[in-house]
Amino acid sequence: MSDSVADNPATRPFAVRLTGVTKTFGGVTALSDVSLDVRVGEIHALLGENGAGKSTILKILNGVHAPTAGRIEVYGEPLDVHTPEAAKRAGIGMIFQEMSLVPTLSAAQNIFLNNEAKDGLGLIDDKAAARRARELFETLGVEIDPKALVGDLSAGQRQLTEIVKAISRNVRVLILDEPTTALSGGEVEKLFAFLRRLKSEGVAIIYVSHRMDEITRIADRATILRDGRHVVTAPMSELTLDRIIEYIVGRRSRGFSDVERRDASRGAPLLEVRSLSGPRKPVSVDLTLYAGEVVGVAGLLGSGRSALARVLFGIDRKRAGEILIRGAPVEIASPRDAIAKGMALVPEDRLRQGLILEHSVESNTSLSILDRLASWLFVSSAKASEAADRQIDGLRIKTASRDAAVRTLSGGNQQKVVIGKWLNAEPDIFVLDEPTGGVDIGSKAEIIALVRDLAARGKAVLVISSELSELLTASDRIVVMSDGRIVSEAARDAFDDPNPNNDVGEQLQFAERKLSQIIQKAHAHV
Repeated sequence: MSDSVADNPATRPFAVRLTGVTKTFGGVTALSDVSLDVRVGEIHALLGENGAGKSTILKILNGVHAPTAGRIEVYGEPLDVHTPEAAKRAGIGMIFQEMSLVPTLSAAQNIFLNNEAKDGLGLIDDKAAARRARELFETLGVEIDPKALVGDLSAGQRQLTEIVKAISRNVRVLILDEPTTALSGGEVEKLFAFLRRLKSEGVAIIYVSHRMDEITRIADRATILRDGRHVVTAPMSELTLDRIIEYIVGRRSRGFSDVERRDASRGAPLLEVRSLSGPRKPVSVDLTLYAGEVVGVAGLLGSGRSALARVLFGIDRKRAGEILIRGAPVEIASPRDAIAKGMALVPEDRLRQGLILEHSVESNTSLSILDRLASWLFVSSAKASEAADRQIDGLRIKTASRDAAVRTLSGGNQQKVVIGKWLNAEPDIFVLDEPTGGVDIGSKAEIIALVRDLAARGKAVLVISSELSELLTASDRIVVMSDGRIVSEAARDAFDDPNPNNDVGEQLQFAERKLSQIIQKAHAHV
C-alpha cells in the first residue's frame, strides 16, 4: 500500500463490499436490501439491537448462510460460493459470539483444527501445534497453557483462544462478534493493541459489540442496522453517543441514565457467607446480602468473581467456610440444593449453562418450575404456556412464538429467556453473572431496571459484571475481588461526582474512573 493511500483512509480500496443483500428465512426477512463496505486497514463497527440483522450479515460473509439476493465482493472478487471453506479461501476469519471450540480438545488442538501441523511422516505434530499456539498467545500478550483442555478454561480464556484460532490463518478480513464479553479490562486493552497492529498491516476488521465505550475507542467508521435495514454509515468522528443510540433504537435514549435509582430500603440479611473458600477460588470470603439490596462484584478476569457464584450455587463444592440463608446455616452441595433454598443463578455462559438451545422458549422458561406445572406425571401445557407468555410479554422477548427453539433467538433475547426462567421460580436471592453479556444497548437498561425492581420487591441481588457503568447503575454497594479475595467494599455513593453541575453521563464517567482505579490498584498489589 502506498503512503498516500495509507494517509487517506477514504481512498483505500474496499476489502469487503455488500450490495443490496437480502436474506429471508421462510417467510421472515432478516435483511432487506442492505449495503456495507469495509476498507483495507479499517476497523468498521457494525451496530444494532439484537435482531437487527448483524449476525445474519456476519454469517453470510463467513459462508454459513447464502444471501437470498445481492452481491458480495472480497478485495474486488465476487464471492459466489457461500460456504465456510470458500470464505476461508477468500481470507475471511470470524470469531463467533457462540464459541466454536471443542471442549474435549486442548487449546492448541482447537486453534489448528482442520489445519494441523504435520511431522516428517505426515502425522499430526501436537508439540509443534502447542509451540505455535504459545507464540500466538504471546502476540496477544496473554498466558494460556496451549495444552490445557478448553473445557477446563475460564470463559475469558476460551474467548482469547477463539481469537487466536481466527488469526492462526493469514486472514485479510477479520470479523469479531462480541469479542470482549468475557474479557477483563486489561485483556481488552491487549486485544485492542493487537487489532491496531493488524489494522496497520492492512487487515480489514469488522467489529460487533454492544459496548459503546469500546466502539468509540477502536472503530474508524460505523454502520448501523435496525430491523434488518441499513440506517447509516459514517465516520466515528461524526457520531455522538446519543446519536448512535438514537439510530440503533429508533428513538432518543440515555442508556443507563434512564434507569431510575431509588434509595434502597434494606431489610434483614438473606444471604451470608463466612470465610467461604472454593476448590481454588474464592478464598476466605466474608459477604452479606440484605433484602432489598443490590451488591455489585467488580474485578479483573481471574479475580474469582465467577468462582464465588459457582460455589454459592453448588456447582463447585466449598472447601471451607459457612453459608447462611436467613440466618440459618445451610449446606449447598448442588444447584438443586441452592434452588430449594430460594436461590437463582444467571450464569456467565448462557449457551452451555443457562439454556437448552434445541428446546422451545416455553420449555426453557418452564425448567425452573416443572414441579409446579406437573399434575401427576404430566406437565400442564396450559400452565407452561401461561408461564412462558408472562415472561415473553414482561421482558419483551422477541420470538416468532413461544414454541420457537431458543437457538433461533438473538443473544440478547436468549439472555432474557434465562432471566425469565428464574423469574418464574420467584426466588429471594439472585446471583447474576454478566447479566447483560451480549445484550444490545436498548435492552441493557431494561435488564438493569429489572435488577433495581427486584431489589425494590425485597429480593437480594448479587451482580457480577465487567461493565463498570452497569455495576454503578445497578448497585447499592460494590465489592472488589482480586485473587479470590474481597479486597475493597464501598457504598455506591462513595463513587459520586463531587461536581453537581455535571450531567448524568459525566457523573457516571467520573464514578467509572474512580472504580477502575480501585480495581487496578487491587490487581497491582496481588
